[in-house]
Amino acid sequence: MRRRYTPDEFLQAAQNLRAAFPGCALTTDVIAGFPGETEEEFGQTMDFCRKAGFARIHVFPFSRREGTPAASMPGQLPKALREERARRLIALSEELAEEYRRSLLGGVQEVLFEEEERGGASGYTPQYVEVWAPGAKQGQIAPVMLHRMAGEGFEGVLLS
Repeated sequence: MRRRYTPDEFLQAAQNLRAAFPGCALTTDVIAGFPGETEEEFGQTMDFCRKAGFARIHVFPFSRREGTPAASMPGQLPKALREERARRLIALSEELAEEYRRSLLGGVQEVLFEEEERGGASGYTPQYVEVWAPGAKQGQIAPVMLHRMAGEGFEGVLLS
């Protein structure tokens, strides 16, 4: 797709970012089933995503759009195969997202609380991880200890 960098260069950049910003959330978008994609190439994509350790992967199957260069490329894959590969990538995304959240568990993050609910409030860390904490108020920015994983986010404890 005409990237101006190699996978190794990307992994080095990711390593540099993590060294400068520990705990940063790296995310990506992946098209599954691009024309001509072989099973081996798809496997390389899966391996690369694991190596990169993405916090989240936005996955979608290739969708042919008339007027684009990809619409007329040879090797158009069947819809069922594109969707199956997308499901495999989504499963990997969920696995990696959980690993990322586990890496934050027990740590302290600043949270911007946006919505009051259930005697507390929910909001997001700078890495866009959702946190609910009892006693928190809408509009508050506060340090929170990420106490327990809850769904795709955390229950936290306000520290101030």
